Amino acid sequence: MQKQPHIHLTRRERQIMDIVYQRGSPSAAEVQRDLPDPPSYSAVRAMLRLLEEKGHLRHRQDGPRYVYGPTVPRDRARRSATRRLLDTFFEGSAAQAVATLLDESTAHLSDEELAKLADLIDEARREGR
Repeated sequence: MQKQPHIHLTRRERQIMDIVYQRGSPSAAEVQRDLPDPPSYSAVRAMLRLLEEKGHLRHRQDGPRYVYGPTVPRDRARRSATRRLLDTFFEGSAAQAVATLLDESTAHLSDEELAKLADLIDEARREGR
């Protein structure tokens, strides 16, 4: 039975997960190389081991090295994180979250982005979501 990933990730753990999702199956050395202001190789290995213990990663042997992969597809992890964000800060309301995003970024949204949002809302209405 696959272990359910723990919810909370530190900033560094999120950076590592982003690298794993982008690269697919990186080694510890590749993760270290891609991290901003990287810690030592042994620290990266320890963080990868911790992420594995938390249920976010798994490893496999690839020749002399371990390569790491996520236990959950990125889109599923994104949906789960979004649900936690909505529940934690917006009482589960997508409308409140979108309103907050629009309040914060109205001046920065292009006509194309606003049109895309309108299309997504129309699609949700048609599908009865």
